[in-house]
Amino acid sequence: MAFVAGHSGAGKSTLLRLVALMDRPTRGQITVNDQNLAKTKARHVPRVRRSVGMVFQDHRLLMDRSVFANVALPLEIAGCTREEIGKRVRAALDKVGLLAREASPPVTLSAGEQQRVGIARAIVGKPPVLIADEPTGNLDPMLSAEIMNLFAEFGQVGTTVLVASHDLNLIKRMGKRVLVLDHGKLIDDFRPQTDNVVARSATITPPPLRSGGGQEVGAKQDAGRSSLPSRPEGTSA
Repeated sequence: MAFVAGHSGAGKSTLLRLVALMDRPTRGQITVNDQNLAKTKARHVPRVRRSVGMVFQDHRLLMDRSVFANVALPLEIAGCTREEIGKRVRAALDKVGLLAREASPPVTLSAGEQQRVGIARAIVGKPPVLIADEPTGNLDPMLSAEIMNLFAEFGQVGTTVLVASHDLNLIKRMGKRVLVLDHGKLIDDFRPQTDNVVARSATITPPPLRSGGGQEVGAKQDAGRSSLPSRPEGTSA
């Protein structure tokens, strides 16, 4: 599990969109699971996206469908059988603690519960990579901690988890690897150990870098050689 930090406009969301092939780099390459996404042909984009689970800040749930139907949607698109869908959807809902709410419409759920439905939908296809763009931006500190602990659990079973967040206190408490971006460039890569993470956070808004001083990752910039392998928690990924 790793966090992507940086000020607004630093390139956090763009990096996640590149990983999910929602955007493409104009130069360089993005490598996920040893595959250079910059060379992915258009007809193969859906297959690549199925290998990446996506969690959004605004949940993006279908309010006219039940919780079960929302989580089942990726499996229906993938052509899974009804039996397989039922089995995997209920397993995902059980994982996020919402099995008892499978028949409920999303509008009856709290913000934290709606975000957990979004997480269940992202993991139901068992993707090797899970990305989340400010998933706790609309949640209170207690709910934010619960959501991040869920992500940490996924990382412990071998899923590569990449979370974009500006919540430095939450990042500090999690103690995971932190990638700091500034204007599309990677300017820092560290794992917080003690209170010095507060001091390191100052690197989020540094003076302009000299030429060649960073690694561009924006969709309209050089993607450099940004690599996101899928490895179990505790490795260099």
